[in-house]
Amino acid sequence: MSEHDAKVKTNHLEIEKSCMKSYEELTEQELRIQLAASYRLVEQLGWSFLIFGHLTARVPGPEKHFLINPYGLMYDEVTASNLVKIDLEGNIVEPTEWEVNPAGFIIHSAVHSTKTNAHCVMHTHTNAGMAMAGLKQGIINIDFSGSAFHNKVAYHDFEGVTLRSDECKRIADDLGDKSIMILRNHGLLTTGSTVAEAFMKLYTLESACQVQLMARACNEKLEYVSEDVLNRHAKDLKDAGSYKLAFRALVRRMLKKDASFIL
Repeated sequence: MSEHDAKVKTNHLEIEKSCMKSYEELTEQELRIQLAASYRLVEQLGWSFLIFGHLTARVPGPEKHFLINPYGLMYDEVTASNLVKIDLEGNIVEPTEWEVNPAGFIIHSAVHSTKTNAHCVMHTHTNAGMAMAGLKQGIINIDFSGSAFHNKVAYHDFEGVTLRSDECKRIADDLGDKSIMILRNHGLLTTGSTVAEAFMKLYTLESACQVQLMARACNEKLEYVSEDVLNRHAKDLKDAGSYKLAFRALVRRMLKKDASFIL
């Protein structure tokens, strides 16, 4: 192995290890890399919606600053260095050649400004997520992933394109103390104390949406999970450490596939 290859391997290992850190241990660069990796993973998993939708993260430190994707770039063009730093009003706070979509940050600012532990917020417009958002019942207890969210999903009624800042309070109030939300007639939203936690909640929620749409489309009676099993199942799947481990594995896969997101 050449000296260059050895350095690259060491660097990639350090990036992997950073996925296991708590938010308080992260540097801004580590956070940028993890968030950029999430954009690439969303693209690879087929969850992107052209240039729209956002994954945001609060920058470590006393300032209320956040990282968001450059407006106009596809998700597979996002890198650690071109993520844009903004304040709670969506204003750019440091030099960049890119613009941001201030209206797109309204949903995120509603969460970031009111939930102290919501360091990362992810909002997607997947086909399965938008389809589930159009069903009156929402998530039901018939599958592994959906049952893990028993009594943990919040809902917010559709008010049209999110352009008005006064909707922020209603979003925050509807989310309450939960970290998972279905925006009715709109899409999905998850929050987490780390990028790993928010991403893995989104992965699990997207899985529930896809599985339930298939099952609920069949002309058969549904098999519901019993209440006592639901409570046990939801409690046993609360391990944030497993979220970090799974996210580390996904980042490792992305590093092997295309490591340009770390630049």
